[in-house]
Amino acid sequence: MTKPIRRAGVIGAGVMGSGIAAHFANAGIEVLLLDIVPPNLTDAERKDPAARSRFAAGGLEKALKARPAAFFHPSHARLVRTGNTEDHFDQLAQCDLVIEAIIEKMEPKRALFARLEQVMRKDAIAASNTSGLRIEEMMQGRSEDFRKRFLVMHFFNPVRYMKLLELVAGPDTDPAVVARVRKFGEDVLGKGIVFGKDTPNFVGNRIGTHAMLTAIHLMIEEGLAPEDVDAITGVAMAHPKSASFRTGDIVGLDTFAHVADNCYAALERDEDREVFKVPAYIRSMIEAKLLGDKTKGGFYRKAKEGLETLDPGKLQYRPHGGDEAIKKATKSCEKIEDPAARVKKLANDPGKAGQFAWKVLSRSLAYTARRVGEIADSIVAVDDAMRWGYNWELGPFQTWDALGFAETVERMQKDGIKLPESILRMKQSGATSFYRQDGAVFDLLKGEYVAREVDPRNVTLAGARRGVKPVLANDGAEAWDLGDGVLGVTFKTKANSLDPDSIGMLSLAAEKAEQDFRALVVFNQGEHFCVGANLFLVVMAAGNKDWEAIRKMVKGYQDATQRLKYASVPVVAAPYGMTLGGGLELCFACEAVQAAAETYAGLVEVGVGLIPGGAGTLNMLWRAFEGIPEGVPVNSYDLVTQVFKNIALAKVATSADEAKALGFFRKTDGVSFDRARQLHEAKARAVGLAEAGYHAPVPRAYKLPGESGIATLQMMIDTLVAGGHASEHDAKIARKLAEVLCGGAGGAAREVTEEEILELEREAFVSLCGEPKSAERMQYMLMNNKPLRN
Repeated sequence: MTKPIRRAGVIGAGVMGSGIAAHFANAGIEVLLLDIVPPNLTDAERKDPAARSRFAAGGLEKALKARPAAFFHPSHARLVRTGNTEDHFDQLAQCDLVIEAIIEKMEPKRALFARLEQVMRKDAIAASNTSGLRIEEMMQGRSEDFRKRFLVMHFFNPVRYMKLLELVAGPDTDPAVVARVRKFGEDVLGKGIVFGKDTPNFVGNRIGTHAMLTAIHLMIEEGLAPEDVDAITGVAMAHPKSASFRTGDIVGLDTFAHVADNCYAALERDEDREVFKVPAYIRSMIEAKLLGDKTKGGFYRKAKEGLETLDPGKLQYRPHGGDEAIKKATKSCEKIEDPAARVKKLANDPGKAGQFAWKVLSRSLAYTARRVGEIADSIVAVDDAMRWGYNWELGPFQTWDALGFAETVERMQKDGIKLPESILRMKQSGATSFYRQDGAVFDLLKGEYVAREVDPRNVTLAGARRGVKPVLANDGAEAWDLGDGVLGVTFKTKANSLDPDSIGMLSLAAEKAEQDFRALVVFNQGEHFCVGANLFLVVMAAGNKDWEAIRKMVKGYQDATQRLKYASVPVVAAPYGMTLGGGLELCFACEAVQAAAETYAGLVEVGVGLIPGGAGTLNMLWRAFEGIPEGVPVNSYDLVTQVFKNIALAKVATSADEAKALGFFRKTDGVSFDRARQLHEAKARAVGLAEAGYHAPVPRAYKLPGESGIATLQMMIDTLVAGGHASEHDAKIARKLAEVLCGGAGGAAREVTEEEILELEREAFVSLCGEPKSAERMQYMLMNNKPLRN
């Protein structure tokens, strides 16, 4: 067994260092975060421990306040201790791994590593988060033993959210050290590992910077505007919406220029060296402190009149605009869901958009192909780096396949674009794509197809399901045999919303699982797990005042969730992304949850003027009360009040851990740091429950606050209305919710059964559907194509 990494040191509490420390803490790792003693301290401050460690403490505080959040939950910050590199450096001897994230200059790094060698244990690993400095130069003067335990761990910012972790070994790095760090990165941190070579800016930034600067230089040549380029190089090209210039604003133009300058200075023999030369107008922007989001203005800025764009020629802002023909062409491409089909349509468009896209793509793809063997040996590594580090939907070689391998080679040759011999030999061999359907991938260095290394835990629904047909199917959902006695349900609706078909499938699948399987997993695909109910049928019924139809719909979902809850086989949900409204109620119905770390869960029905209608109120109460041992006196009002606040304020957890803290998930529920492994882990949890002798829970009854609780919550609601913090309609919704959660007026007189709570929930939901304001909110959501959220 590889020795686990339990304690880590991070030196440098800037954005990257504090982000690394925060994510290590997210993973349960104790962290010592150090920075220098601030210069120019007063004599009194030099004797003050807090003042001496101010930089590190400030970095931790910024991480706690960061948006998007660096920590899964603020409580994780307890695992981070702060200090300074003068008073606490010796404490690094307690660490299994020490990462430096200091200024990107060679001499300070060398000096730091010289000190580290004196204090680190002989079995501890030293690493640098450098974005491009050479290991050979950083290790000058270090012993052979230290060089064996040293490598680059290049995280991408923000560390919590970016999957890519580039590992770069030096000429003396022990392979066992690389294996240990790889295991830690994958299994503990949930990162996707790419092995790069000790070259400037490694893999992701080398290819990404080249692609961005290619588009930026071409913009001037082709006479386009920044918004034109972003329309072409964004979603239409299967890249993030931020595209080129908006990405520059997000990253910071000073940071972007620094990465480009590193390449330009180091790549003296690179045939595309001039591409890395930052345009003069960007230099002028940096001098003028037009750095992007951090200075409230870069290529774009928000003004009172609306969004403005910088004119590169005049260095003045103008109203946001763009070429209408380019907008039309790119919007047409964006409507295509399949990224491969989308980028192919764009590149073949005969207009300005297609011509520009082809020039960018062809130059970028050819450059990337010429780098194989130099920056990384595998095309898979390059593709992974761009998907995980730059959020491209397709890596360069996947994009090439989408365009057609042979056709693209011929088109490049016609345009006079230089291709490496490896590509020409590949075409001569008769190969038609980089990736084959059988899982093989073309090795450009060997000149042949090789088996692709695959982590068996990274399984998709398509790879896990058995047979050619689903076990059950309707228009809204399917149920597939996942092997090992597990039945898997997946929705097919838009944004995995709930409709009569998907709801009906839940009950059918539970029955089928009880008959022929030993466990059931609910595993959806797409961007979000479930954005809640499709409100169209509710709006239609409310418009016709068909209250009985609405009551039937609500009871149908209540019955489905209760059916899952009391199934004789364990049911496991695998939520991720938006898990809102009915999507969270679905999770409540399951015996266990295996959530992706990035799960954003909440009961947000108040946003459309309703309360939860799928047993959400009942099962939030279940979770609130279930951990209290029998015989322990408890004030039920306090528990009910917290549930009330979660629902009435439409609280949405920003991580799976926060969902646990809010009571949406159980403390024992699992968290998948890498969503690629979520199905594997959800299935393993379901099998484990089945093999452990699973039995369904016993229905409960509740002693609730009743009339006095309703009255107390009413006072809270009235105070909010009086203070202008809630409208009268908000108050009406909150009063209905209070009645349900308190068990009605008689909730304190006797135990309230589940069926009684469900009836209260159902009637409150139906009555609110009759409120004009609720109808307006629902119609607005439908007309604006928005999911159910607050």
